[in-house]
Amino acid sequence: MKDLICDQFQNSVEEVLIRHKSILDIITKIQESSSRVNRAVIKAVTNCGCIKIDASSYEVPDGINYKDAKDYIDNHLRGQLCEVCKEKITEEIGRSLFYIAALSNDLDINLYDVMINECKKIEALGKFSLY
Repeated sequence: MKDLICDQFQNSVEEVLIRHKSILDIITKIQESSSRVNRAVIKAVTNCGCIKIDASSYEVPDGINYKDAKDYIDNHLRGQLCEVCKEKITEEIGRSLFYIAALSNDLDINLYDVMINECKKIEALGKFSLY
């Protein structure tokens, strides 16, 4: 079922993409949409204030094993997205996915297969995948 949703999305993108059909347009739109995601997150911090960034260096005790290190690593986010910011960020992520699907279509790459391959890598490599 999940593969059908991914395939349907990829097929829908193929049907509606007209204006930015060139691979050059698609690549630059991916970059632009990624910037817009970043900007929407930053605006949630600076304009709305629903979330805050409290960043500092990680303090992981010496000799700790990798599995327990996750308990000492923080995402630096405080608070929760308000509905307005969440909607905007969701919209921008959707736009990014649209252009990723467009690029995949042009290069004859199935997004579902990409996701399956990434899941297999993560499962096989576990902590050594270190993205």
